[in-house]
Amino acid sequence: QVQLVESGGGLVQAGGSLRLSCAASGSIFSINAMGWYRQAPGKQLELVADITSGGATRYADSVKGRFAISRDNAKNTVYLQMNSLKPEDTAVYYCYANRAGTFWGQGTQVTVSS
Repeated sequence: QVQLVESGGGLVQAGGSLRLSCAASGSIFSINAMGWYRQAPGKQLELVADITSGGATRYADSVKGRFAISRDNAKNTVYLQMNSLKPEDTAVYYCYANRAGTFWGQGTQVTVSS
């Protein structure tokens, strides 16, 4: 089992920045990809960004150039730096990790006011 604890969500004005963190614990050996999904009210869950243990990244088109994902393997933590936030970024953000299955965090709310 892998436990994921997220932090860093909150309320910010449009154009502002937030940084999300997700710390993994438990059976963390051989975790491959870690990243973030989000779900806005009335919408489907969508991938925001993820990063492999080797450092390969991918991003949703809607966040490219504004968000940056990074990973500290020594701390088993993944970060999502979110800049130039827009109201449409408002959602619950969920951290996930892949290790012989997918594990999820509890979610953290990000609200961007216009």
